Amino acid sequence: MKEKDRRSKNASVTAAKSRGAEARGGGHEQRLPPAKGAGPGTRTGPKAAAGGAPPKAAPRKSERPSVQESAPTRRIEPRSGEKPAERVPLILETAATAGYHLVDSGDGEKLEQYGPYRIVRPEAQALWPKALPASIWERADAVFTGDTEEDGMGRWRFPGEVLGETWPMQLLDTDFLGRFTSFRHVGVFPEQLAHWSWMRDQVAAAGRPLKVLNLFGYTGVASLIAAKAGAEVTHVDASKKAIGWARENQVLARAEKLPIRWICDDAMKFIQREERRGSRYDIILTDPPKFGRGPNGEVWQLFDHLAAMLDICREILSPDARGLVLTAYSIRASFYSIHELMRETMRGRGGRVESGELIIREGGLDGTAPGRALSTSLFSRWVPK
Repeated sequence: MKEKDRRSKNASVTAAKSRGAEARGGGHEQRLPPAKGAGPGTRTGPKAAAGGAPPKAAPRKSERPSVQESAPTRRIEPRSGEKPAERVPLILETAATAGYHLVDSGDGEKLEQYGPYRIVRPEAQALWPKALPASIWERADAVFTGDTEEDGMGRWRFPGEVLGETWPMQLLDTDFLGRFTSFRHVGVFPEQLAHWSWMRDQVAAAGRPLKVLNLFGYTGVASLIAAKAGAEVTHVDASKKAIGWARENQVLARAEKLPIRWICDDAMKFIQREERRGSRYDIILTDPPKFGRGPNGEVWQLFDHLAAMLDICREILSPDARGLVLTAYSIRASFYSIHELMRETMRGRGGRVESGELIIREGGLDGTAPGRALSTSLFSRWVPK
């Protein structure tokens, strides 16, 4: 759990121009607040832990862990062979579904239905006016107020009755907990349903148990969906709170006996060990933050370390792999940047690289009236054919 660099309070317009500026802080689940261990395996903000415990006093200099590079120097040798075929732009849309839909958006906010609750949160990319009347928005069950920065802390206002911290949710037949966190997120990024549905289909059609690696796994919803479909899952996140939340979700989903390894570790260090051990995975999901820190002070910078991370991911893909999926939020880049990186990474492996944006479509009050599309993030996905 989804961390990223804080944006200036006045940068909403600039952020909106940045593809994916919605940035997990702007209105999707938030990963637990920056907790000890939050880092490359988790977001320092949006996908940080729930609750809002006051920060502890900073340790004296002598007590602070030394800062390490999350990605030790790795020389990336040019690969030979043809680049994979390409499919661009590909727009993957999350429409209304049981458990979630985007009701309305506009004027820098979005109104969403999460299970039984209707929630209002900031949304920098909602540049248009709201379609529904103010009376609808005013009847929301919860409204995030306070700091409007992506990772900025704030609080929830409950116009009606005060709600509990958590509530039961279900997506793709998988139960988990929604949670009102101090960073506006609620424990799931619904635009990822497009990737999760694809993954579930791959697992179900494989005819054998696929091995799935979920890097920067947040609250574990994707891991549970994969395991319920029949996969053997390795879930990696650097935040102990994120792993704790994921385990809560496992219990709620009645999935305690499913083959899921919950690993609290720095994502880069973990995959480097897997490469040395000769481990292989059939599907790798990776959802790295723009910036993060590992449990031992490791530093992750997306633009510095992404190429090395994908290079290692290629090495630990199985010969009969079904896909490598990268999602990127809040970066000042076109999807073509990660698209060309993915094609170079997978040069000589064949297959196809599909890249574009994840969007959520407004559905109105009951989810049946298709409206405007809200862009949330960039993605690039390699598939074998």
